[in-house]
Amino acid sequence: MLLFAQFQLTVPVSVVFAKGALPGAQWRRLPFTDTQEEESLLNPKTSVTARYETTYRSATATEQAALAMATVQEADAELLPLQEDSVGALTVYVIPETSLLLPQGIGVYVGKHRSAVMRRTQGPGDVLAAISDRVRQIVQAMSFTTDSITTALSDRVPMDQLGTDTRRPFKSSLGYEITFSLLNPDPKSHDVHWDIEAAVNSYVQPFLDKLGSVANFSVDSQILYYAVLGVSPRFDKASSSFILSALSLPHVINPVEARLGSSATSLYPVLNFLLYVPERVHSPLYIQDKDGAAVGTNAFHSPRWGGIMVYNIDHPAPDKAPLPLRVDVDMVRVMEVFLAQLRLLFGISQVPLPEEFLLESPGNKGLTDWELDRLLWTRTVENIATVSTTLTSLAQLLDKIGNIVIKDDVASEVYHAVASAQTAMLELASGRLGSAFQASKEAVTSSERAFFDPSLLHLLYFPDDQKFAIYIPLFLPMAVPILLSLVKILREAKQSKKEPMKTD
Repeated sequence: MLLFAQFQLTVPVSVVFAKGALPGAQWRRLPFTDTQEEESLLNPKTSVTARYETTYRSATATEQAALAMATVQEADAELLPLQEDSVGALTVYVIPETSLLLPQGIGVYVGKHRSAVMRRTQGPGDVLAAISDRVRQIVQAMSFTTDSITTALSDRVPMDQLGTDTRRPFKSSLGYEITFSLLNPDPKSHDVHWDIEAAVNSYVQPFLDKLGSVANFSVDSQILYYAVLGVSPRFDKASSSFILSALSLPHVINPVEARLGSSATSLYPVLNFLLYVPERVHSPLYIQDKDGAAVGTNAFHSPRWGGIMVYNIDHPAPDKAPLPLRVDVDMVRVMEVFLAQLRLLFGISQVPLPEEFLLESPGNKGLTDWELDRLLWTRTVENIATVSTTLTSLAQLLDKIGNIVIKDDVASEVYHAVASAQTAMLELASGRLGSAFQASKEAVTSSERAFFDPSLLHLLYFPDDQKFAIYIPLFLPMAVPILLSLVKILREAKQSKKEPMKTD
């Protein structure tokens, strides 16, 4: 369809120079705006291009005072209120080479918001051109990447162009259900306690609040007793422990999933996070990767499903502790693993950066502002592609139904989906990511309402050949006398026309 004719992603970038960051001749040229040439992110058939609109200006007095702080973290906090709170827009502050704001050996500091601080390096040639190249590198690290856009269009890009991790994230959805499950296969030996409510409020909820503009989330938890893994672990004599190899991990999920039960009742995709306390006879239990090395977190995740963590317990001698043994789960260690898996399941992962880049930790929210923007870039593109696929499928379906009657409300949803998708593409091209994402969500909602409208579903499952098969046995007995009567009437009419000719 025309919705997927071409994507153009525009990133607004503001480059702010502190005093002494530019020679006098080039300083006098400020401010000015430069639009860099379009860059093709994918192959020409997909027609996805990136454009960077960069504005160069000098720092204001307030910004200059913030850049004179003792640490770059303090400067980043002071600069935040001075920036335009525009989703998808980035600000890069350029400081002189002699500035002590950045630690020794660090050339670029990427903060937790939508800004970065870079040190101007002395080099041959045009200083402004060299800074522009570095700014471009920073923007590519903080916005979208070729891999992220390829992932968003994975259903439309040939398989040979997909990377190894492009099918890792969950598909875009209007909502998600997150389920935390504690698996205790040996309750006679282990009395396991976990404060999941406090852990979710401290670690997961700030992350989900940050993603509130992306989708709706619901969180629940459960404890499953006598729930065992579908694979028997292998005993390793050298370490006196049990091993789960990487080859056996795919067989672990299916037997456990049958006990979870949440995916069958949820309208939205379900993210499962399982904390497994091994049986006493299989303790300790460790996970090994494909190279035979122990996994440090003793956990693994499955793309578009969830994650599992094995929680080992130190067992005292049988005669020193009565059974069941009380176990208080260290929720800090557990939630750190689950939060890292949750980031991976949403496609939020760090891109490789040069050694001179200093990346600030997202803190207790688990997500930086620019990481959120990167997710919005990919989800907006994915939503538009989903709308195109849905409406194309609807058009193909309606072509197969000859006597279709489309209701006005269905047609209105189709028109609204097309208009919203086109608006989203225009907003992307204008660099307004926030409004583009909201328009893409509206387009997805309208396209799904049109596709799953009840007035169309009964035509899909009640085609014309079934109508004939049902109604012919009912109407045929009545049709036979009627047809015989018509034949008799026609014969009598012919005879009445012939009788006058005989009298003559």
